[in-house]
Amino acid sequence: MSTAQTDAKPIGPASAGILMTPEEFDAITDYDDRYRYELIHGVLVVTPIPREAEAGPNDELGMMLRQYRREHPQGSALDDTLPERYIQTLDCRRRADRVIWAGLGRRPNPKKDVPTIVVEFVSRDKRDWERDDVEKRHEYLAVGVVESWIIDRFRRQMTVVRNQPEGPLELTIAEPDTYRTELLPGFELPLSRLLTVADDWPDSG
Repeated sequence: MSTAQTDAKPIGPASAGILMTPEEFDAITDYDDRYRYELIHGVLVVTPIPREAEAGPNDELGMMLRQYRREHPQGSALDDTLPERYIQTLDCRRRADRVIWAGLGRRPNPKKDVPTIVVEFVSRDKRDWERDDVEKRHEYLAVGVVESWIIDRFRRQMTVVRNQPEGPLELTIAEPDTYRTELLPGFELPLSRLLTVADDWPDSG
């Protein structure tokens, strides 16, 4: 990362709007960890860390996935899952709330293996919602993500976008419904379970 852009100081909220290349972004090592950073079309975007009503359901989903891998007869389909990971697109560095690798049959290499499933928890801010729900899905599909799960606690629904040869297929999962995918055979995701965790926090509104 060039010192001309940052004056050799750690990046933080004041760095929002800086222009940089993907290579400069990838080289960043000194930053304020109270914030999240993305590179979107050459511009550094700085946002607060996820609120509890987003982080709680994300943790719950991670627990459900790991339990599936340990206990379900077909759980080996899940290679691994991690929260808060970067996904490299052509000119962006998107930070996904959760990534899931499935079907590799081995430990994934995050630097080389595109996640099979990307999960986003919609944030309160309208601008963030538009970015999560519209822009990101197209970029994820373009790099080979098979499914995107967009969990919206405000609309009480989950949108699933499947990457198919004939074009993306979009499904809406309502709060009472349970989602299942062939990518994780036998795994069941009751959406109400995640929404209940979000509701336990005062800002879930």
